[in-house]
Amino acid sequence: MFDLDGTITDTGPGIMASVQHALDAYGFPNEPMANLRRFVGPPLDWSFREFYGLSLEESYSAVEKFRETYRTQGVRMSPLYPGIDGLLTRLSARATVCMATSKPLVFARQILEMRGIAPCFTLTVGANLDGTMTDKAQVIGEVLRQLGSPPRGEVVMIGDRRHDIEGAKANGLAAIGVEYGYAEPGELKAAGADHIVPTVAALEALCESLIQPAEE
Repeated sequence: MFDLDGTITDTGPGIMASVQHALDAYGFPNEPMANLRRFVGPPLDWSFREFYGLSLEESYSAVEKFRETYRTQGVRMSPLYPGIDGLLTRLSARATVCMATSKPLVFARQILEMRGIAPCFTLTVGANLDGTMTDKAQVIGEVLRQLGSPPRGEVVMIGDRRHDIEGAKANGLAAIGVEYGYAEPGELKAAGADHIVPTVAALEALCESLIQPAEE
């Protein structure tokens, strides 16, 4: 089970540019890159409240401002991490591969189609445009439900932020953290990741090692 932003695609530049567009409307122009990076991965409405003190209503309005730019420009700024397409192709031939993302499902599907990797995924679950289904634990739980509640020991969540790790743990799953994404130093370990890998190549090697015992 894969996260999208910061795990499969480097969607950071498009997200950060769109976040800045939204923050301009709330009196936060020219924010440092480090502040904008925090938005890659977690639910947007939560991030606007957590990092800038916006009210619930303001955070939803900020998300709409974000989408003004993202739906036409930002969504296209989403290159695959080098080697991830090959990993997904090989992995999907041997295991069930799914996506669990807090990004709205409509944008997630658009990116997967745009990058030619949609056929690798048996199931894709994401947030709704109305702000529901953004909590990562809920998204992961919905993937498991749609899969027919497989044994938890046969499923692993892969992501680059603590929300991915914490969401996996809330559903009784093992979690792999990837360091090539947008996590802060020490974030994945503190969240309780079972494995942490630095590169796409290391991720593929780990996935292979996890699949092999089950096949034998």
